[in-house]
Amino acid sequence: LGMWQVVSRFVFSQPSTWTEESMRRLLIWMVMLGVVAAFRQGALVSVDLMLRLSKGAWRNTVRTIITSVNLAFLSVVLYFGIDLVWRVRFQTFASMELSMGWGYAALPVGAFLGLVAVIAHHLDPHDDELSTAQ
Repeated sequence: LGMWQVVSRFVFSQPSTWTEESMRRLLIWMVMLGVVAAFRQGALVSVDLMLRLSKGAWRNTVRTIITSVNLAFLSVVLYFGIDLVWRVRFQTFASMELSMGWGYAALPVGAFLGLVAVIAHHLDPHDDELSTAQ
């Protein structure tokens, strides 16, 4: 879509009306789904130094704190994301006859899947980056 936008704008001098807007919304979806993968791997919003230095029961406490903070943050994003989608459901994109709710739905969907990923990481941690860190 990005390549077509550049070609249509600069080669044909007729910018495409829908590609720029659809790219913006797809990038939001891509980021939110990428965050889910990062949460599952434990690569986001964690305190690596504290995890590296902690052992035994303290390490479990640190993990629980990190999980709790992530769950609280994602719960807020989920709540306000649902509210945002509900508010914009009747608006349409300027260049497409598509509800803005579909674009903004990336927030609650990503937050919900992020909640699942954080819980999955807490129950089955993948800390390869911590064991190989220098």
